[in-house]
Parts: sequence; structure tokens; C-alpha cells
Amino acid sequence: MTDRFQRDLLRGSLDLMVLSVLSEEAKYGYLIQKEIRDASAGRVELKAGTLYPLLHRLETDKLIRSKWDDSTGRKRKWYELTAAGKRRLNQHAADWHSYAGCITRLLDPVRKLAPKAT
Repeated sequence: MTDRFQRDLLRGSLDLMVLSVLSEEAKYGYLIQKEIRDASAGRVELKAGTLYPLLHRLETDKLIRSKWDDSTGRKRKWYELTAAGKRRLNQHAADWHSYAGCITRLLDPVRKLAPKAT
């Protein structure tokens, strides 16, 4: 078993992860990376080369908005959800829960076939 999730598993869920992280409050890039890394127990390491193009696309799609701020002593670009972003997050979360439930049901027979620990 690997310490990180397979790239194919992540591909369809990165938007959901980022929108979810921004659901409570605005954050800048490093905080987004850290929260995803912490929530995944280190299994999702979102590199800047992946994160920032994703943030730009979400902003172009009007799901998030950004603003520059230097009140913390360093100029940082902060990102927050828009109303459209909240709607998309809610829809994607519902879809994901439904999908995960389907996969769990499909994998139940596999779990029953696994050798039992002695």
C-alpha cells in the first residue's frame, strides 16, 4: 500500500477538496495546501503547480473570488467561495456521497472474501 492516494482517485476530487476547504473562511494558497494535507493525514500533497492553476480555473468559473491583502505583514492572495461556489460544493458533495456509497456497496463482497487476521 502506498502512503498517497492514486492520481486517478484524486483527479475528479481536487475541485471538491479545494471548495470544501474554502467553505468556512477565506484562505491563501499555503493554508489551502496545509488543510488538505492535514485532513488527508498527508496522503494528498497538493503541489503549487497543481493548486494555482486549479484556483485560477475556479476563479474564471466564478466559483471563488480572490483579493490581495498584506494585513498579516506579507502580501498574500486570499481566496473565498462565491454563492455559485457554495452551490457547486453542495451539489458535488451530494454526488460524492452518493458515489462513495455505491462503491462501498460494490466492495462489500470483496471485503468478505479477504483473509481474516489470526
